[in-house]
Amino acid sequence: MFKAESYTGTKEARYESVVRQLAALLEGETDRIANLANASALLHQFLSDVNWVGFYILKHQELVLGPFQGLPACVRIPLGKGVCGTSAQRMETMRVDDVHAFPGHIACDAASRSEIVVPIIKQGQLLGVLDIDSPLPSRFDEADQRGLEAFAEELAAHLQLEKTPPL
Repeated sequence: MFKAESYTGTKEARYESVVRQLAALLEGETDRIANLANASALLHQFLSDVNWVGFYILKHQELVLGPFQGLPACVRIPLGKGVCGTSAQRMETMRVDDVHAFPGHIACDAASRSEIVVPIIKQGQLLGVLDIDSPLPSRFDEADQRGLEAFAEELAAHLQLEKTPPL
């Protein structure tokens, strides 16, 4: 049974706790959708001042909506488009203080003001991205980026690679 924790200490210590909690939550489970669903729920209860937490999964050279917490979202995002597609194409984290200033931003929720997107990579293969939106400008800082990259790395360890790489 899952029990929500009270996260205390520095931001770094809180992220270390949530990463440990993720590892325990996913231990022994191999289903990708189940793991992504629990990971999005865990992050949604952990993070404050966010309005969307979820995943886009790489399928046939585009990102397809996966498990999430928040309002309905865009279903497909081409690589290189918007914050998610740019992060996926570059295979690097994108931290955007003002989404309205990001060229080509794809607005799924008009309330979103800032965003962070972290690629999920296993053995050099992009599996998808973790996408988090906030209604606050400049919500995400370097500590959030490091913590969420550690979260994505732990998550990737629990995800199976596809039998055949996406086209």
